[in-house]
Amino acid sequence: MRLLELHARALELAASVVDAVQPEQLVLPTPCADWSLRRLLEHVVGQHRGFAAAAGGAGPDLALWRDVPVHGDPAGAFRHSAARLTAAFALAAAAPHPAPLRLPEIRDGGPIPFDRAVGFHLLDTLVHAWDVAVTLGSPTRLTAAVEDDPVLAGELLALAGAVPAAPADRAPGRAFAAVLTARESAGPFERALALLGRDTAWALSAR
Repeated sequence: MRLLELHARALELAASVVDAVQPEQLVLPTPCADWSLRRLLEHVVGQHRGFAAAAGGAGPDLALWRDVPVHGDPAGAFRHSAARLTAAFALAAAAPHPAPLRLPEIRDGGPIPFDRAVGFHLLDTLVHAWDVAVTLGSPTRLTAAVEDDPVLAGELLALAGAVPAAPADRAPGRAFAAVLTARESAGPFERALALLGRDTAWALSAR
């Protein structure tokens, strides 16, 4: 399944960003309002666990989606949980008709088609990877790596364009902010970020 291959590629790119995180950097602020880098990574690892549980047939139990402490080894926590998620998605995809996933944070836990759920996580993975990279002051390498893979970049842009953008969907506290205007020269990753309300000019010095 091409989507699973793209998802695995996104996870590896994100892991390579998290590999660079040092314990003393976990206190840094991130583009996610009021979230330190530690909180962001604990959220990401918790999402890995939640999606893996959903792929295994779990119901929309919010307890399965709680943030997971990363302690002093964020890279290890990320890679371990990502490997479990990849295995869970592969097992679910092996069924003749993969079952929909119950995601408590979307549609009040209503069933989401398997491919769409994988797409949701692929989008989340790359956007949060950018959040981490820009927090560390080095988003360019990630952006270039994604855009060097036209299929992955195209999938990311298509997924971002499909996210509901009505004011109620982008209100404070929602996953994404209001759509921004990308530069005319922006590549697909930057355009995807703008569609999701991420300010690519964000910098620690501005916070």
